[in-house]
Amino acid sequence: MESMKSAIGLLLGFVLGAGCRWWDIPVPSPPRLLGALLVVATTIGYMTADNYLAKPAEPKPPVATDVR
Repeated sequence: MESMKSAIGLLLGFVLGAGCRWWDIPVPSPPRLLGALLVVATTIGYMTADNYLAKPAEPKPPVATDVR
């Protein structure tokens, strides 16, 4: 399911970028390849951090106490 979301997002990005270029609409992204790669790297970093933070924490083992 996660790969489907990524594929749809990537396709939508390409379609919007191509449409903006075709009709000469200013797009709020860098006009150079290096700037576009920076946006991609930022997006991948954001998605990676989101996946890491969304994982549940490891359960802690029960604490054994000796009460007498």
